[in-house]
Parts: sequence; structure tokens; C-alpha cells
Amino acid sequence: MNKYLLLTFALAAGSVAAQPTGSVLVRNATVITVTDGTLEDTDILVVNGKIAGIGRDLPARAGVQEIDATGKFVLPGIIDAHSHLALASVNDASSPVTGEMDMRDVVDAEDIGMYRALAGGVTAIHSMHGSANVIGARGATLKLHYGQPAEVLLMPNAPRTIKFALGENPTRVHGQGSGVQPRTRMGVEQVIRAEFDGARDYRRARTAYLEAQRAWERNRRRGPAPEPVAIDGRKEVMADILEGKILVHCHSYRADEILMLMRVFNEYGVKNYTFQHANEAFKVAPELARNGANASVFADWWAYKFEVYYSTSYNAAILNRYGVNTSINSDSEDYIRHLNHQAAKVVRYGGASQEDALRMITINPAIQLGIGDRTGSITVGKDADFAIWNAHPLSIYAMAEMTFVDGVKRFDRAADRADQRLRVNPTDSFTPGTFATEHGRHEDACMEGVFELFATETHSHE
Repeated sequence: MNKYLLLTFALAAGSVAAQPTGSVLVRNATVITVTDGTLEDTDILVVNGKIAGIGRDLPARAGVQEIDATGKFVLPGIIDAHSHLALASVNDASSPVTGEMDMRDVVDAEDIGMYRALAGGVTAIHSMHGSANVIGARGATLKLHYGQPAEVLLMPNAPRTIKFALGENPTRVHGQGSGVQPRTRMGVEQVIRAEFDGARDYRRARTAYLEAQRAWERNRRRGPAPEPVAIDGRKEVMADILEGKILVHCHSYRADEILMLMRVFNEYGVKNYTFQHANEAFKVAPELARNGANASVFADWWAYKFEVYYSTSYNAAILNRYGVNTSINSDSEDYIRHLNHQAAKVVRYGGASQEDALRMITINPAIQLGIGDRTGSITVGKDADFAIWNAHPLSIYAMAEMTFVDGVKRFDRAADRADQRLRVNPTDSFTPGTFATEHGRHEDACMEGVFELFATETHSHE
């Protein structure tokens, strides 16, 4: 079987493999709980992957490794709400709507980017479809158990998510590239409305058929059988969105399109959603707060194409000040290793508190993914996802020394030479473009794999 793909029968059964868990006792750390303040000279006891105790001088347990973290900081595992790591493919641009597809089917368990993310204190990621389509595939919420099979990476019972996209990407790919709707931002809105209307009609018809079928069975199949209404995978997903069973994460940039989608969602009763990127969200921060919308933004990255020229490094701080649940994401194989430093920029630009900045890479993205009751803070009963840092995580000098996922140590800087990092010979010459991943974020990562479909230079995404 393809090593990149999840086992079909496991998905069909609606279950995933059990994730590994570990036990450990961390001593004498400065524990940044994120939700309950910062605790000095504090121990953390982990038993079978769960945080079992937080306090001073916790009793030792037989067989449980002890780690002296004197002078070090413990931060909950960083969570990236917008990633394309660990995926064998990112975009299926064959249709403006591909909601029936699922990124869980293309998880690449051997993506070394996960190990590099662990080196930056990251413990969970939201790996999404790209932004080629108005409505893309459903997402995959992964715990970074790097080195384990693909099905082990999936976070058990994580809420389902789906990727929407507004603006230039779907209009270029479909309207300009394939000559089908949408070609304009108006068209993007109508694609969404048409899918929601079709889903409502389908769910009514399907429900009526199933009720009629049960009545016919109870009546011992007397008379003609009801006319079947076949299952439509795409419409099932759309109907589940309308019923609040799937969380929407929407690629967006401009304030006008953000307002448009909130208006559409209000009309159709969609409640729980997150605007990804949202570079102009600061313009409509009160409206976002009033509608209970989430925002997952870059710290200071924009102007890589025309619709993203109007932005500001103060975006996250402004949103936070208005009470919008805001996270800082990477959308980059490189930035994901430095999300702590990305969060620090929110303190510099906008004067957000250190506590709020750290929330933006821990509990806030956890809430956006519907897993805030299980991870995102150092809290008794939650998953033991955290990293031990040699300095305060917002310091430019801070490095994650150890990273634990469900209590299992998945990164240890001291043992890195014997671990899985690719080694680079410092005596070799470096030619830009020869490495698979160069520093920073130089292109629209959400469009990965799309423009191979087009031969003309008019579709370049540089």
C-alpha cells in the first residue's frame, strides 16, 4: 500500500490508530500555562500522555523519567492553524468545489518538515487543501508524532474542517484558467450560495426518502417502494457545514470579501468559522467581533500579489484589542519553525501583552480547530503537548530544547546528531534555489501544485 496514504478501511470505520503516549516528570521549570498565569519553580507530571499534576515538589513515580528544567521555560505546544505540511498533494483544481475530498487521505508521514517544526516547539498542525477552489477539501488536524505511520498522526476525534477561498486564487484558476464560474468576486459568492442552496434541497429530499423508506419497511413493504435519493458526498459535506458539523477555514485578504462571507454565513446560519490570512481584517475588526468570527493571520507578511498590498503589522494586535480570537499562522515550511518569533512581533507592533501573544500560537488556534478543551495550555487533564525552552519563548535567542507530544519526546536538541535531521556540509557552496526549502515565505504556498496545469506565463504566482 502507498506509504503516503491512510488505510482506507480505517477511514471507512471512522476510526484512527491509537496515538503513542508517554510519562515524564519535568522539575523546577518556569511554566507558562497560557490560561492560568506563569508559575515559577514548578513541576509538571505527565502520566500516559496526559498532564496529571502541576505544582512544586511533586512526588516521583517509579519508572517515570525526570527532567531537571531549572532555569528553563515550559510553553504549551505551538499549534499552526494554517499549514500544508505532511501532505502528498495540496490542490485539486479540477472543479471550483471539491468538498467531497479529504486531506486525511493524502497524509505524508515521512515529511521531514514535521521534524523541523518540532524543533520549533510545534506539536500540532492543521494541514489544509490549497486555495485554488472556492470550496476545497476537508482538512487534517495532525499531532506531530513524526516517525509514526500516517494514521497515527491524525488527532483522534478532532472536529472536521474544510477550506474555503475567496479572491484572486479561485477566480484565476477557474474563471481565467478554465472559463467557468467564478471569474469575479461576485462569482465566488454565487458559487457558495448555489452549493448551500443545493445542499439544503438535497438534505430535505434525502431525509424525506429515508423516512419514507423506514415507514415502508415498518409496513412490511406493502405498496411501491419510495423513490431513492442517492447519497451525494459533496452535498452531504455542504449540508453538514450548514448544520454546524464542519468548521470553515476561509482563505481571504480583502475587507469587502470578509464582510461578504459573514453576510452569507449569517443568512445560512453558519456560526463557527475562521478567516485565514485576513490581511485587511483590521479594517473590519468590530464586525468580526460582533459576528464571533475567528482570524488566523500572518504577523507581517504581505504584498506578494496585488490583492495583498494593503496590510499592516498591527493587524493581529488590532483584532485582539477588539476581542477577535486571533492566531498567528505560518503557511510556510520555514516560518513554522519560528512561530514564537512571529508571535513576538505582535508585542512589538501594537503593544499586545506577552500573554496575549503566546495565546495566539497556543490556545487561540486550538479553539479555532475545536480542540481547545484537549490541548493549547498547560492544564491538568489536557494532552501533554509542550516544549522546554532555554529562554523565554518570545526571546530572539530562545530555542526549544525538547518537544513532547502526548508525553512522548519527539525532539531533543541534545540528541539531534543521532536523530532525523538532514545534515548540511558547511564547506559546500550554496546556490540559491537548490534547497527544497529556503528561508522565509517567498510565494503563495496555498497555490502549491496549481500552476503546473497552465502553460502560459500569465498565471505565474510569483
